[in-house]
Amino acid sequence: MLNVSKTGGKPPRILIYGPQKIGKSSFGSLADSPVFVQAEDGLDNIGANAFPLAKSFQEIMGNLQELATQPHDYKTVVIDSLDWMEPMIWAQVCQEHNVKTIEEVLKGYGKGYVQALNVWREYIEAINYLRDEKRMTVVQIAHAHIKRFENPETDAYDRYEIKLHKSASSLVMEHSDIILFANYFVGIKKDADRSGQKEDDKRKRAIGSGERILYTEERPSFMAGNRYGLPAEIPFDKEGQYWSVIAQHVPFFNQPAQS
Repeated sequence: MLNVSKTGGKPPRILIYGPQKIGKSSFGSLADSPVFVQAEDGLDNIGANAFPLAKSFQEIMGNLQELATQPHDYKTVVIDSLDWMEPMIWAQVCQEHNVKTIEEVLKGYGKGYVQALNVWREYIEAINYLRDEKRMTVVQIAHAHIKRFENPETDAYDRYEIKLHKSASSLVMEHSDIILFANYFVGIKKDADRSGQKEDDKRKRAIGSGERILYTEERPSFMAGNRYGLPAEIPFDKEGQYWSVIAQHVPFFNQPAQS
């Protein structure tokens, strides 16, 4: 008999990134029974359950190991944040190669970042274990920065990207089921008509309302994506109603409770 089973029964691996102070940690805190693995300080106003602030990559891996081996009732692990964890990964690589900076590893030429990918894979293996064996949803938080994007089909333009080295960013995105870009909604308003002015010549101004949006599909100005057919835009409200929208589309959250 073929060793085949039906897919769709695993918790999602969610990556959320965006500007500072937009509510990424609050997103994690409103997940189902979350516990935070802290690479950066900033949870004081949230009151979430969290491991002590990590000072090294080994401490982060130790936190994940505890979740894998010790009894607990947490259903979501939140890593906050990936871009604060990355220097710890680089420090780990530097220690292994007895050098001071990531640029010096194996005499440079970007080889340090290649070595760092091996450490990133250790981390991904650990969170995948929590997802696969401990049935924990994984939420990974990252900040955004603006980078020049060289599109082979158009002129280059600026876009929001995850604030990680490009190889690490690609690896993390590849292993995420949902990539959310959180930002403020910006509308465009044209100036009032002026005599003889053509429609295309009217000055346009960006108008912000303070409304926050979770974007789930890629656009020219940012990266996003998902494997569940989520709505392209989800209101990023303070009450956390976005979690119910996400849950409607993720098979894991709609499985009958096991007795």
